[in-house]
Amino acid sequence: MSAGPVRTVVVGAGPVGLTAALVLARAGVPVTVLEAADGLSTASRASTFHPSTLDLLAELGVADALCAAGRTVREIQWRDLAQRVVHRIGYEALDGRTDHPYRVHVEQARLTPLLLDALAAHPHAEVRFSSEVFDLRPAGDGVRVWCGGPDGSRFPLDARHVIAADGSRSTVRDLLRLPSTARPYDTYALRVVTPTPLDEVLPDLSALSYVRDARGSFSMLGLPDHWRLIFRIPGAVPREEVTARPAVRDLLARSLPGAAADIRVTGAHTYRLAAYVLPDFRVGNVLFAGDAAHLTSTAGGMNMNCGLHDAVAWGRAVAAVHHGADDRTLTRVAAERRGAVLDAVIPRSEARTAGIGDPGALARALDDIAAVAADPDRRTDYLVKASLLDCAPRPVVRA
Repeated sequence: MSAGPVRTVVVGAGPVGLTAALVLARAGVPVTVLEAADGLSTASRASTFHPSTLDLLAELGVADALCAAGRTVREIQWRDLAQRVVHRIGYEALDGRTDHPYRVHVEQARLTPLLLDALAAHPHAEVRFSSEVFDLRPAGDGVRVWCGGPDGSRFPLDARHVIAADGSRSTVRDLLRLPSTARPYDTYALRVVTPTPLDEVLPDLSALSYVRDARGSFSMLGLPDHWRLIFRIPGAVPREEVTARPAVRDLLARSLPGAAADIRVTGAHTYRLAAYVLPDFRVGNVLFAGDAAHLTSTAGGMNMNCGLHDAVAWGRAVAAVHHGADDRTLTRVAAERRGAVLDAVIPRSEARTAGIGDPGALARALDDIAAVAADPDRRTDYLVKASLLDCAPRPVVRA
């Protein structure tokens, strides 16, 4: 590596930023994580970890603890509105293709403390909370980052590379004046939360169940201490209308006839659904990962997993360059990660909700699932793609 700064600055101490930092620290690269908040986020957000992601987290030594905190899902079910199981696909089809032939449901906030603890073992890694980034610009062979401390001071940090993992409202992206206009979907999501163990209310219920019926469609995800029911709501319907308690009870009565009275609701929240992809995930020595680089539909739980894949890919690539690999390694990784979003994550995520609101399209989608479930090779292919095993980051090979 040429003379100049050797530190990598990671902006954002969420799952993506801390994962990138841990990859770098384990490779011997000095790394500083800057987080504007005064601590780790505990917000309820993404909760699905796919086999490909668990394999990567196992390399970092945090997968076992994460799995122990979560709920293991070994089967996907498709059900009708009468709660009859129409189709099922078991994750055993991935045996031999991954060390984790299952997915795990657990709040992403359970991962970040594990990553933070692992980083503490590396003296050349540091995480600075209450450290907001105000400016960054090229400086010699690297980037000068101006940030503020908790005492109100402002100071520069010189970095060889910056990994922007600061979310969908990325400050780094705004400072570089990069386009961030999202393409909204014509629906938004309603998430209903219940502590009622739905698998005790509904017979033979998997912790990942899709209800697909011409009379109504939604998804059910079981976590260790609660269940989430996810509905797609037409964008024209006012959000305050669907989250009102009577409306939620009515929706449950229509969606789970005969069982709704047994379900206690502790939360009903909406969130927008939109898609965007940066034109390039690399801008000079600034590298974008996770929601700072791309946003997709939440269906299939792919966007966060893709972000964690970004983090590992960037960590490996920056470490390789730090230790002497050609700088073009970063350009190649930027193209690979953007391609994974455009060619895999977005179309596969959108396919998870195919046919909702259109009886004819729904019937065709269910016919396709029936064909997949009946064919061992197609079952395996379906799960490989749903788990992003075919587009997980590759090891960086130095020339």
